[in-house]
Amino acid sequence: MISNDKNRPGPGNPEEKTILIVDDNDAVWDLLYYIVRKEGFRVEKATDGKEAIDKARMLRPGLIILDLAPQAGFETMRELQADDTVNIPIILLSDRRLDQATLELITQEPNIKGFMQKPVDAQPLTALLHKILMTHPPEKHSACG
Repeated sequence: MISNDKNRPGPGNPEEKTILIVDDNDAVWDLLYYIVRKEGFRVEKATDGKEAIDKARMLRPGLIILDLAPQAGFETMRELQADDTVNIPIILLSDRRLDQATLELITQEPNIKGFMQKPVDAQPLTALLHKILMTHPPEKHSACG
């Protein structure tokens, strides 16, 4: 059966998906941008919680990568549990270690789909992005021709 509903997830092209990266550290943001773009996704940037929430509501990204640093943090994560953004999957990043109880509490939120410790390893991140968004990595082209 063929569905015409473009909002329904399905296997697809990463170029059709936008990822909102929320991080106030330019060096980290640049690295994440490189990793995500290399996989073919479109990228939008937010440097603080207010901008992240505004862009999430306006752009409806396929996924949000959210730094848990003080500028974005737990308050932003909580605001993204609101009705209008609760269905946008989120991968949380942190440069500090979280205890098991905190991790369990965070991952009970409906749209939290993963947690990664900084510095981020590209391979697990890209695998998680493609799994959540149900996309396929871009084909690697050979150097001939």
